[in-house]
Amino acid sequence: MWLGLAFLSAFLLGCYDVNKKLSLNGNAVIPVLFFNTLICSLIFVPFVVISAVSPETLKGTLFFIPPAPWQVHGYILLKAVIVLASWHFAYFATKHLPLTITGPINATRPVMTLVGALLIFHERLNLYQWTGVLLAITSFFMLSSSGKKEGIDFTRNKWIFCMVLAAVTGSMSGLYDKYLMRFLEPMVVQSWYNFYQCALMVLVVLFLWYPTRKRTTPFRWRWSIVLISVFLTVADFVYFYALTFPDSLISIVSMVRRSSVLVTFAAGALFFHEKNLKKKALDLFLVLLGMLFLYWGTK
Repeated sequence: MWLGLAFLSAFLLGCYDVNKKLSLNGNAVIPVLFFNTLICSLIFVPFVVISAVSPETLKGTLFFIPPAPWQVHGYILLKAVIVLASWHFAYFATKHLPLTITGPINATRPVMTLVGALLIFHERLNLYQWTGVLLAITSFFMLSSSGKKEGIDFTRNKWIFCMVLAAVTGSMSGLYDKYLMRFLEPMVVQSWYNFYQCALMVLVVLFLWYPTRKRTTPFRWRWSIVLISVFLTVADFVYFYALTFPDSLISIVSMVRRSSVLVTFAAGALFFHEKNLKKKALDLFLVLLGMLFLYWGTK
C-alpha cells in the first residue's frame, strides 16, 4: 500500500515540477514561491477551522487536524525552514536550467536519504531493493553527466550548485519527515508547516524582493502558479500518509518519489524541446528498471 502511494506521489511531483518550470520561465522567482506557499496554506485553512470548531465532522478521517501543543510547533517550524531553504535553491535552479538537468540532479536525493536512513533509522534492504537502488543511482549520475554536452559546466555553474544544495536540504527534510511521523499526525505537519512557510515568505518578499523588484526580473501572474500548489499539496499528502505505515521505508519512499524525473523528462521533450533526448532516454530506462526492482523487493 505505502509503495503504491509513493508512486502516486512521484507522478504528482512530476506534474508539480513541470508547472514550476512553466511558472518560472522569464519570471521573478520569489513572488512565484510566495504565491505557492500562500495557496498551499489557503488549501488547509478550511480543515484547520472545521477541526477546531466542529471536530466531530472530520474526526476519524485523514483530514482531521488535532490540536498540537506549542512544543510540537517548534518541530514543525524547523521543518518549514528546511523545506523553504530547499525550495529557494530549487526554484532559482529550475528557472535557469533545463528540466532534463534539474530533474536528475534532484533525483540524487535518495542517495543521501539512503545513507541517512541506514545510519539513523537502521533500515535494512533486501537484495531486490539494493539492486533497484544501485540501478537508480547509476542512471541518475548518467543523466547528470549529459549536461556537459549542453555546455553546462557542473563545477562552475552556480545554478548547478543551487540544485545540489536543494537536493541536500531536501534529503534532510525527508529524514526529518520520517522522525516526525513517529509522533505527529500527517495533517498536523503538512498544514502548519505550510502556514509557517507562508509567514516566512511574507518577510522575504517585504524585506528582500520588494525593495529591489525594479532591478530584477519583473513578476507576471500565470495560472500554472496555482497548479504548482495543487499538485504539491496532494503529492505531499499522499507522501506523508505513506510514511505512517509501520513497515514503510523512508529510503525506498524517497527513491520512488524521485521517479518523478520521468514526468519532467517527457515534459522537457514535448513542451520545452530540450536536447540529448536519445541518450537520456536510455538512462531513464535504468530508472524504470530500478523502480521495478524496488517494487519486487516489497512484495
